[in-house]
Amino acid sequence: MSSPIKLIKPCVLNDESISSWFSLRNHKSVQPNSNIPGLNLGLNTEEDKEIILQNRKLLLDEIGLDAHKIAYAVQVHKTKIEVVKLGGTYPNTDAFVTTENDLALAIQVADCAAVLFGDPKNRVIAAAHAGWRGAAGNIIPKTLKKMMSLGAEVNNIKAFISPCISNKNFEVGEEVAVQFPDEFVDREHYNKPHLDLKEFIRYQLLEQGMIESKIELSTHCTINDEQFYSYRRQKEGSGRMMGIIKLTKA
Repeated sequence: MSSPIKLIKPCVLNDESISSWFSLRNHKSVQPNSNIPGLNLGLNTEEDKEIILQNRKLLLDEIGLDAHKIAYAVQVHKTKIEVVKLGGTYPNTDAFVTTENDLALAIQVADCAAVLFGDPKNRVIAAAHAGWRGAAGNIIPKTLKKMMSLGAEVNNIKAFISPCISNKNFEVGEEVAVQFPDEFVDREHYNKPHLDLKEFIRYQLLEQGMIESKIELSTHCTINDEQFYSYRRQKEGSGRMMGIIKLTKA
């Protein structure tokens, strides 16, 4: 019997060394009394804490993770990167890096990108939360550099850029647009600038020396596709998806 919980398993980050997942909205209420239907994993949402914890347990049971061996970030749209060795909740953190076996790293999103990284040869993994603020603050190159400080090599690193808001739907003010190179801002086809967050993240990965074939970019837009939560579309009624990565035992 197939599981009712639907997930994305990134092709580049699922092998004998690394496992990774990205959760979908899963439209039907997992908990019958929930305010936000679906597999909402965000403690920062308009939902009862116990329901979120039950949803997280359902997900961890589905993918076979130990609840004590997962690091959760309390994200603040900045660029603090935490090198972690233990599970738990880490405040004011927008990216994790680890070399620990069987320690999972989790990032929550609802229009921003969850970017998962792995060097299977040197056994270093990372996960980053990249909205426009984090991207403009260079959280992506900073995370790669932190990985390399722990022994990762850029030619071996693979990355997955999760479903997130698309250029078509990402209207921004000029004060945001000017923080990005012009080639990632469309000022011609819309009344206000539109930002291509996905392509900017890919550009940053390539600028740091990553190999293009080792970058997997989801084409899904969280606003257009209702199998995902979207804060811009749903406002306070939006839940959170989660990107998760871990090293398996050598």
